[in-house]
Amino acid sequence: MEGYQKGLDGVIAVQTEISLVNGKEGILRYRGYDIADIARSRTFEEVAYLLWFGEFPTPDELEKLTSQMASQRELSPAASTTVNAMDVKTNPIDVLRTVISAQAATDRLIKPTQEDAIATAASIPTLLATFYRRRQGEDAIPPREDLGHAANYLYMLTGEEPDESHVAALNAYLVMLADHGMNASTFTARVIASTGSDLASSLVGAIGALKGPLHGGAPSYVMEQLAEVRGRDVEEWAQEMLARRERFMGFGHPIYRTYDPRARILREMAEELNPDFFATASKVEEVVLRLLTERYPDRPMATNVEFYSAGVLEFIGLPTILFTPTFATSRAVGWSAHVLEQVRQQEERTSKIIRPQSEYIGPIRDPEVSAARS
Repeated sequence: MEGYQKGLDGVIAVQTEISLVNGKEGILRYRGYDIADIARSRTFEEVAYLLWFGEFPTPDELEKLTSQMASQRELSPAASTTVNAMDVKTNPIDVLRTVISAQAATDRLIKPTQEDAIATAASIPTLLATFYRRRQGEDAIPPREDLGHAANYLYMLTGEEPDESHVAALNAYLVMLADHGMNASTFTARVIASTGSDLASSLVGAIGALKGPLHGGAPSYVMEQLAEVRGRDVEEWAQEMLARRERFMGFGHPIYRTYDPRARILREMAEELNPDFFATASKVEEVVLRLLTERYPDRPMATNVEFYSAGVLEFIGLPTILFTPTFATSRAVGWSAHVLEQVRQQEERTSKIIRPQSEYIGPIRDPEVSAARS
């Protein structure tokens, strides 16, 4: 079959108004706005509104959304029971996947709505914080309606009024990770939505895709690798990694052939907020990029969003086990925006169920030969 592309690389599967990713020029835009212009100047709630509704909110619209999200942070009885029933050793990303399913379980198929999207995004920090504190042997802390999305998440994790610098850093991180074109998890969500399924099913599928270390699981692996290199000669360590053909976490991207624009912002933040991390990370970055360029001159490699996000999340005080679930806390907004767009496009008949073809490469069997062998 003509046109086969490994991993659907370069294949346009959907049309979207939500975000633009230009890998050659290193550009990311939400609804036309460059990420560099909004990452540290807009609240997560403002960006969520932008992705869901298409424009930044007016003051009244922002107040309404903020109030709506704050009022829907509580878990349902089914979700609370599920959180408390899960083994404390469970990976939090698996808890997130399971509890979202429990929270939305119903006896009928419900068409995705913006209200569902808002409610789901609002409750994710609560379920993660509830499970994490249980894992630590501590009581859950109820959400506070007077705190913003980022601040409330940190408050529920610690029970303490969060530091403003931590809130600002987490808010910027959540803004930068909210959407990123047709990545693996978003594509998964849209495929599920295209079948006419509900929002929760789409998000559960997306979380399953995000869990993989080649997608959202990388920041914790970045910390593991940086822990290995501390106190060692970076050049020697990197050469050993290459000799063993091990993957450098936080480098390379299926789309970007230049520096990830989010990584550039996170690099500046890490240097400012977490200088100890930056001292090691920047040296590793320098050596790894040079060696990768020397070995693969025809395959451009650059630093991606996971590398310096690890240092920012460490500064905020998040444990590494919450790195990927916190990514999901942000991306749930983008996933749900894409689900809603997919539903709308199919209603308008500008899209349909996503069902690509496959190319069969197995043998053609001769019934007589098969009979003889048996």
